[in-house]
Amino acid sequence: MDSEELLAFEPAAGDARRATVTVDPAKRGPCPISSLLLGKFCEHLGCNIYHGMEAQILYNPTFGDMKVGEPFFKHMGERFGWPDTKAMVEAHRDGGAPGWLRLGPAEEVLLSPDAGPHGTRAQRFEVAETAEADGGIEQWAYLPLHRTRGYEFRVVARAVRPCRVVLRLSSEEAAPVAEAAVELGDGWTTATGRLDLPADAGVDPDRPLRFAVLAAPGANVVIDRVLLYPDDHVGHADPEIIALLADARLPLLRYPGGNFVSGYHWRDGVGPADARPTLPNLAWGGVLEPNLFGTDEFIDFCRAVGCEPMICVNAGSGTPAEAAGWVEYCNGSTETPLGRLRADNGHPEPHGIRYWEIGNEIFGRHQIGWTTPAGNTDRYRRFAEAMRAADPTIRLLACGGLHLGVEAEWNRRLLAEVPEADCHTHHILEGGNVDETIDPAELYHAFMAYPTRVAADYGRMRQCMLEAGIGEPRIAITELQLFAGYAGKRDSGRPAVQLPTNDTISEALYTTLILHECIRLGELVEMITHSATVNHGGGLRKSRQRVWPNPVHHAHAMGAALTGATPVAVRLSCGTFSTTHEFGHLPVVEAAPDLDALAAVTPDGKTLILSLVHRSAAAGPIEVAIDLGGFAAGRAEVLTLAGQGLHDANTFDEPDRVHPRPSSAEVEDGRLALSLPPFSVTQVRLRPQG
Repeated sequence: MDSEELLAFEPAAGDARRATVTVDPAKRGPCPISSLLLGKFCEHLGCNIYHGMEAQILYNPTFGDMKVGEPFFKHMGERFGWPDTKAMVEAHRDGGAPGWLRLGPAEEVLLSPDAGPHGTRAQRFEVAETAEADGGIEQWAYLPLHRTRGYEFRVVARAVRPCRVVLRLSSEEAAPVAEAAVELGDGWTTATGRLDLPADAGVDPDRPLRFAVLAAPGANVVIDRVLLYPDDHVGHADPEIIALLADARLPLLRYPGGNFVSGYHWRDGVGPADARPTLPNLAWGGVLEPNLFGTDEFIDFCRAVGCEPMICVNAGSGTPAEAAGWVEYCNGSTETPLGRLRADNGHPEPHGIRYWEIGNEIFGRHQIGWTTPAGNTDRYRRFAEAMRAADPTIRLLACGGLHLGVEAEWNRRLLAEVPEADCHTHHILEGGNVDETIDPAELYHAFMAYPTRVAADYGRMRQCMLEAGIGEPRIAITELQLFAGYAGKRDSGRPAVQLPTNDTISEALYTTLILHECIRLGELVEMITHSATVNHGGGLRKSRQRVWPNPVHHAHAMGAALTGATPVAVRLSCGTFSTTHEFGHLPVVEAAPDLDALAAVTPDGKTLILSLVHRSAAAGPIEVAIDLGGFAAGRAEVLTLAGQGLHDANTFDEPDRVHPRPSSAEVEDGRLALSLPPFSVTQVRLRPQG
């Protein structure tokens, strides 16, 4: 069956507030629904990994430096709880690492950069002999006190003369609530320990605490790094992030980019963590890369979640030999040099990574080491040869074009010159900036109809792949999210009009619609890695050490129920919507259905699952009459994820504002009636009675 047979649509006659869905369980799609269509993507960008997936609490714990100004400190201060950003700017100008304050008067505490034991920047502070009190460095930080009151530290430091350094947590009133001492000499010392807040400490869990490293007058101390983790971390990862992704049954996670990977060299992120360099993040200016979350940490994260890892290699500034070495490090036996290195780093068994993507968006000049269509095919061949020599069993994904046009030179040459590629990647990153005249509902409708355009283009792509001699055409969507924002600065007096963005219910509907279309395409779309895990695109949010889900996270968790089931035919009749404007690559919409419907039967044949999306901003609630086509069912279990409007979202203050709500409905004579609210995804599970 093709996609048109799995969903046959005809406009409803009469009342657009009524619709019919007729299921035909006897007509089944060609294959079960793959769990890989519900993957995610993570990247070293902003607070996606650090202060997102990773549990380390302090900002800039390795004392790296970068050129930043007052706007940076103001922005980061809001996120991390820095109350005095002016003092932080002054400390940075006077020799302090970004994010750190001088503790004590400037005439008594001198700050300057220095070098750590492995050559990267360290922080020196000198406390004058005449100082009236201890001095050093400090920063404000939120702690996850709602979970734990115990914190683990690791500090690498030395002193010109032996001295005692104190690590202290204190409240806003400067009253110490926890502290530990470390003895330093003139050689580098690595010290670990705990800071435990007493139950009666009287601290407000929703306010930041002051974390200080201080020494007595006369001390001259050089600190290479100081790391602070909650004691409930999971392999240095955030336990709440792990739990939420595991509960959503995340099947696949793509790493480490994204634009970041085109300037990333994997050897910087393996081996003893304290020996890894802190480097500029070349893709995302104004961000440091401390290399605390490298290959092994990523694999450990995936194992904790229960998902399969996928790696995108550096085909920008990287080489085929470097990529092959990465494969050997991950998959080689201990009889290979890099397999032995992995074992020496604490992982004797191969990681066994199957999926490897060669390059990220190297078609664009925004990318480090971008190339031409001919350059892409040349790189793919050279990388593939080297990587397959390291492990011939891996599955390789070639870098396809951003926008779908099968006639584009990039995609044409890829098909013609490297038909042996296992899969072609695409990124669906549509939308962009709009002006004040935009009708948000019109933009929303353009997004809601776009998945149908994607399916049509992928159908043409499949035909082109077959004509190129590819016997089993495969496409991977390795980045997916919608974009919408106002052009220019946010503080320019723009009207308070809410747009469909990736942290709203709109992203949940958009992603579900893409999922439906990819399911209907059978095995053509091998995987989707949605953007992204934390604090980037749609997924989870983490701020002030609190974690909450965007609506799309709930949609992904609901979609997991479909995996392994086989789609069956559906006939849909409902009202339609249209638009009058193009938005970038989003075309004008003509008579798109108000609803979308997918049905699937579980492998045991005992459960029928319906996935229904109400995507019209104008129709209001729609009364749907569902004919189960002879499928024997008793009571229906219903789960509805809905927003009050296209911009409805979860926030720090209202983390559960948009979440799935369960209900039930009666099945009578093989029929079911539901009322679908606007801006909603509804999942219905039907089982035989008794």
